[in-house]
Amino acid sequence: MTANERIDTDAVFREHPFVREILDRLAEGGHETFLVGGVVRDGLLAAWGEDAVRFPPADVDVTTSAAPVEIRRIFAGQKMVDVGERFGVLVIVGPRGTAVEVATFRSEGGYDGRRPTAVRVAGTLEEDVKRRDLTINGLAATVEGRVIDRVGGVEDLRARRIRAIGDPRIRFSEDYLRMLRVVRFACQIGGEIDPETASAIRDVAHCIPQIAWERIQTEVLRTLELPTSARGIELLDELGLLAEIVPEVSALHGVPQSELYHPEGDVFVHTILAVRVADAFVRDPIVKLAILLHDIGKPAALRNHQGTHMGGHCLIGAKMAMVVAGRLKLTRRDTHRLSFLIRQHMRVADFPRMGRGRQVRFLASDERPNETLIARRYPLFLELLQVLIADCEACAHHALGWAPILATVNEVAEHIDRVGSLSKARELFDGHDLMSMGIPPGPVLGDVLAAVHDRILAGEISTEEQARNWVAGELERRKAETETLS
Repeated sequence: MTANERIDTDAVFREHPFVREILDRLAEGGHETFLVGGVVRDGLLAAWGEDAVRFPPADVDVTTSAAPVEIRRIFAGQKMVDVGERFGVLVIVGPRGTAVEVATFRSEGGYDGRRPTAVRVAGTLEEDVKRRDLTINGLAATVEGRVIDRVGGVEDLRARRIRAIGDPRIRFSEDYLRMLRVVRFACQIGGEIDPETASAIRDVAHCIPQIAWERIQTEVLRTLELPTSARGIELLDELGLLAEIVPEVSALHGVPQSELYHPEGDVFVHTILAVRVADAFVRDPIVKLAILLHDIGKPAALRNHQGTHMGGHCLIGAKMAMVVAGRLKLTRRDTHRLSFLIRQHMRVADFPRMGRGRQVRFLASDERPNETLIARRYPLFLELLQVLIADCEACAHHALGWAPILATVNEVAEHIDRVGSLSKARELFDGHDLMSMGIPPGPVLGDVLAAVHDRILAGEISTEEQARNWVAGELERRKAETETLS
């Protein structure tokens, strides 16, 4: 049926003029053509006054009665990307590089839990939308903006209800990734999951690892990008999906903490609260993931110390996070960031009490010297500060744990502008200079080099001669200490 609802297609076409051209050319060829999916869902939310929704969305999908061969004929000469022509899907690239997915009405069957093994061209829009995952994603709209609803999606969207189209067990067995999409959309629209849909997810949650981890990564990070991601983690946990994707977080249930510092509860409760705090100001999903994983080393640390304390949990957690990153197929850069943020998330709290040289080394660990704004010049440190704020605000420390760092950062940044950062210290004096003074490669060389760099960074040494004199004195001091001990 055609719902008594409209979306603002003029707004869509202003931002995506090539979409209008596609619709018109297919219609001129005698084919039924509609906007479908997210653009219709978000268009309705925007029409109903949902300010938080981004409309028009960045991507707009089109569905049509035209077969792929006909689409190719109509758009001959236009650049196309074959993302699944045998499944009836083509991507047409517009004059400004805009890519629009155009799918032929289809009906699918013979799934393996990851993708359709058979596709046939469907005769009607109704057959096409009934193969989609959720009712709120099964809405279509004409070029004029009239909404067509064959699956009850409008009613569910009004009720903020996340419901699978048809039998949810069949929908999820067709593609297990749909279970993660349920969670994401529940967070995205502030909705509740239909009980039958939730029950079906619990029944087949153990099948999610059959999906390519790259696809799982995409859904997890898209959920973490949302300002309601803490609820997403809770839903993943309640539905049995978290234990399959990140069992390291599920293992935090029931792990006790000091009530003095963590009156909020066990490590899992603290973790969810930290993510909820982060939802208010963190947008980078890797930083959010670091907050989710920041305490995963606590159970092992507690066992290592016979239940007395959790010392060393940062280092343990950083190593565990690298395993998680490998599972989720994160890039090398994101894996490094994740490990660094977890390894250093408690050490950064001591930043105001560090020596100036160590402060410079810490702040400038990932410096971008051409940037002028502190947040852009020292992005990794500022990400670390975000992790610390979320951690502190989710326990008894609150601002006392992170506020003193802000003033210190400005002081250290000004100091770096005066004396230079670690790269300049290395230019002034390096390992080759130490070897020329008779120190062989090894632990002693590394230790002395770090010490002389700290003094350069602190502004105590500014020339190579001063560095050599300091090293000579340091070597004499160490020799004297050794003779005294012997």
